Amino acid sequence: MNLPNQLTTLRILLVPVFVYLLLLPSAWMKLWGVGVFIVASLTDIYDGYHARKYGQTSRLGAFLDPLADKFLITAAFLIYVREGYLVLWMVALVALRDIVVTVLRVYAEAKDKPVVTSREAKYKTLAQNVFAYVIMLFMLLAEREFTGEGVASFMNGVLFSDYLDYVMLAVTVFTVYTGISYLFQNWRSLLTPSSSG
Repeated sequence: MNLPNQLTTLRILLVPVFVYLLLLPSAWMKLWGVGVFIVASLTDIYDGYHARKYGQTSRLGAFLDPLADKFLITAAFLIYVREGYLVLWMVALVALRDIVVTVLRVYAEAKDKPVVTSREAKYKTLAQNVFAYVIMLFMLLAEREFTGEGVASFMNGVLFSDYLDYVMLAVTVFTVYTGISYLFQNWRSLLTPSSSG
């Protein structure tokens, strides 16, 4: 297993660590949890850079890399649902889209017809990551130990307002759109028998 794939595997292993820390009541443990999320995100940036620079791209890496992203983002969104910041049905739609696309990618690999991640899907991942980071920042600002009573009270109001639902709705619609686009762009290839028979 080359370095990019090792970093991708590390990102997957960091998911439960991030979840555990962010769910602890201690503000400082939440801060550590955000730090773990940042480290995991940075491995995503570096493994792609390293793979391209040193020619270490592989079909395993092309499959595992987006899968690791899905684990990390879905875990973050589920935490936000648990805390009451987001509603479950939108997060469920995002997760369902990712499950369907992942199953189809596995099927495509089995047919020896790997599918390259589209530019739209990369934008979708970027939007999800930025939104996840923003909510994490709000969570930290809502901790009285870090910001004091006034700022913490204001940020809690933002976290439990409808504004986050509006943004999540936009992210959900775009995510579902990329899934439908994926199906339309690849259905012929997926339905065609493989060359190996």
